Amino acid sequence: MRLKFGKGKDVDAADSGAAPAKKEKKEDSFVVFLVKLAVVVFIFRSFIFSPFSIPSESMLPRLLIGDYLLAAKWPYGYTRYSLPFNLPLIPGRILASDPERGDIAVFKAPPTAELDYIKRVIGLPGDQIQMRDGTLYINGDEVKKRKINDFMLPITQNMIDAAALDGRPSPCARTDFEEMDEAGQGFCRYPRYIETLPEGRSYEVLDIAITPQDNTRVFTVPTGHVFMMGDNRDNSEDSRFAAEVGGGVGMVPMENLVGRAEIMMWSTDGSAQWLLPWTWFTAARWDRLGTTF
Repeated sequence: MRLKFGKGKDVDAADSGAAPAKKEKKEDSFVVFLVKLAVVVFIFRSFIFSPFSIPSESMLPRLLIGDYLLAAKWPYGYTRYSLPFNLPLIPGRILASDPERGDIAVFKAPPTAELDYIKRVIGLPGDQIQMRDGTLYINGDEVKKRKINDFMLPITQNMIDAAALDGRPSPCARTDFEEMDEAGQGFCRYPRYIETLPEGRSYEVLDIAITPQDNTRVFTVPTGHVFMMGDNRDNSEDSRFAAEVGGGVGMVPMENLVGRAEIMMWSTDGSAQWLLPWTWFTAARWDRLGTTF
């Protein structure tokens, strides 16, 4: 390269005393990019939103197997459980805020705080919670429960796989809940109700059978804890059961709360195959995308 100075005088760049520009290594710049990306993802997932998938039917009819949602991390404050891998970088609970009754919350399940569960907040500190003949009572008052049309749940590959994993003979809760329409599509028909909390918040629940958990003792929620229940009342291991790995959760400490369900970002019926790209679209339940909680 030659530089021109004034009329007709040119010199080599080396002669001009200017240091040649250093070329940045592509490998270095890519590593820096990856580090920055990792930091951004860490901050986003720890303090803003985090994705969660639904592996079970404990929150039917609101949540289906194969749903993927975003949970907001700020509503309940931050603890070590807000961070990936439960990193012990946050002392105690900061920017704490209590949940509202009726919230759908993601939390680390007692007793180990290793598994993510998602349930509805039913009892707050000081509340007395009881089930009588399948009806919820809060502080001695019956929670309004109204029967509506049965819930017709299409049988999907997700449900078939879950039944096979559990060793169940039917993708429905029982074989007598199975039905088929004229087109040959299988369904599970479940009794459905609308439950309305004392504050006026309503949501749908399933009550499909007479089970031991339809009648419980009175649970008093301790300070700093919440009582969690699944909307699928006869198929949910929740605060009605003692804390056990892979089972009930007992009273859930508020510091275990990870986030509040906000928006559905994806939902699939489980029929997609990686080697058949068009099935990625046919398996999607498009009507569920973007729904809020």
